[in-house]
Amino acid sequence: MGSNSATPAHRRHHTSQLVSVEGKYYLIDCGEATQLQLKRYKLRAQRINNIFISHLHGDHYLGLMGLLSSMHLMGRNKSLDLYGPKGLQEIITLQLKYSDTVFNYEVNFHEIDTEKHQLIHEDELVTVHSIPLDHRISCSGFLISEKPKNRRIIREAIPEDFSVRNIIRLKKGEDVYSEDGKLLFKNEDVTLPPRQTFKYAYCSDTKYNESIIPIIEEADMLYHESTFLEEHMDRASTTYHSTAKEAATIAKKAKVGKLLLGHFSARYKDIEPLQQEAREVFEESYLAIEGEEFILDS
Repeated sequence: MGSNSATPAHRRHHTSQLVSVEGKYYLIDCGEATQLQLKRYKLRAQRINNIFISHLHGDHYLGLMGLLSSMHLMGRNKSLDLYGPKGLQEIITLQLKYSDTVFNYEVNFHEIDTEKHQLIHEDELVTVHSIPLDHRISCSGFLISEKPKNRRIIREAIPEDFSVRNIIRLKKGEDVYSEDGKLLFKNEDVTLPPRQTFKYAYCSDTKYNESIIPIIEEADMLYHESTFLEEHMDRASTTYHSTAKEAATIAKKAKVGKLLLGHFSARYKDIEPLQQEAREVFEESYLAIEGEEFILDS
């Protein structure tokens, strides 16, 4: 929903991504205009229950207060979990204090230790781990990993009146027996293997940093900032950012499936050269174009 760095330019907005896992939404970063982009792409904000903020530079969180306020005004009453570095809770609560606002719903703040790689969220579908990054201020990436999935039932292989309890057993990989211990259905005869699980690594603002490679190794998709072209490598280094070539090098060394390039500098109206530069190192490199959907599926 946003792929530019620093300032909006060339019809590109501040950083924001929506990750959907089996219909469940996870928002990563919330730059200015995020809620407008949600409306533009017909994505329901109220389905977001977990928001992850990488760091406290404005292009990654200045849309957050507006989004939270709109959720309140639209009658949200379900709690929301907000993950971010030290200071994020203070920023939100201070704005609520001076606007004399109390949300209809509860915001659960989870402070991230940006120096550690650790589990920060877990639910029935995924785990989310932090990825320590090397930026000018405390900054964390996020590794979203799907949990193992259930086996798939072959519907025509079981009776129509098959009990829910037995279906659950089959999905878990168990055989089904009668009350007297007779084998009724062998699991492998009436189920298919689970669908493939996927890993998505999001590496927000960072210098070239090989220490993240063991964490993101063999991720199915990696988003890695690529603010500059290699010709502006000095600028990338002094601002603690990466070039497209450096992002591609990390992707290659980490043996990921695909690389998404983003966080483009406003100096580039045409961002195609960033993709070209990355593909010289790692062929499966793509531009994070706003509004495009990248699907991981077996």
